[in-house]
Amino acid sequence: MKTKTINKKLAGAGILSAIAASLCCITPVLALIAGSSGIAASFSWLEPARPYLIGITIVVLGFAWYQKLKPRKVNEIECDCEENEKMHFMQTKLFLGIVTLFAVVMLAFPYYSAVFYPETKVNNEVLNKSLIQTVDFKIEGMTCTSCEEHIKYAVSQEEGFVEAEADYKNGTAKVTFDNSKTNIEKLAKAINATGYKVIRKE
Repeated sequence: MKTKTINKKLAGAGILSAIAASLCCITPVLALIAGSSGIAASFSWLEPARPYLIGITIVVLGFAWYQKLKPRKVNEIECDCEENEKMHFMQTKLFLGIVTLFAVVMLAFPYYSAVFYPETKVNNEVLNKSLIQTVDFKIEGMTCTSCEEHIKYAVSQEEGFVEAEADYKNGTAKVTFDNSKTNIEKLAKAINATGYKVIRKE
């Protein structure tokens, strides 16, 4: 009975640490779905801990599998009936397999999170080229491709938007716009509204 309880706790801990490891990238997608972009950067502070959380997930689930697969000694079986007792679903290898798969999907989330965002369309209308301007923003709080897509989506909603690129590794975004319809301050405000912070405009 003690081993069964341990396995349940290990499975739960594995799921929690896997979710926590990618929470900084899950939150922007949830914010987009909920229409509450201001919370997008809420968990960006977790990014430095991501490698440790991934490590914890691997260790916890590895130990859970070890506990599940190791042969049981005679003195570990409480009674003869326990061997023939039908296991609950949460005590099976199938359940642990599902938990492990879910953890892997969560850990990999930063690498495929961009698929949840609508494609940012470039404005191909014939524009007065003399009114087209490009600005480079230095942004604090971006941690993955999900953050990049959130920034691009936010500025694409502004009138006069033409094109945008973002790079979370360098913490930058380049936005091209029609300055007769919008301006740098409005674009910066749109970015700041997501929860990420513009720290420099060039």
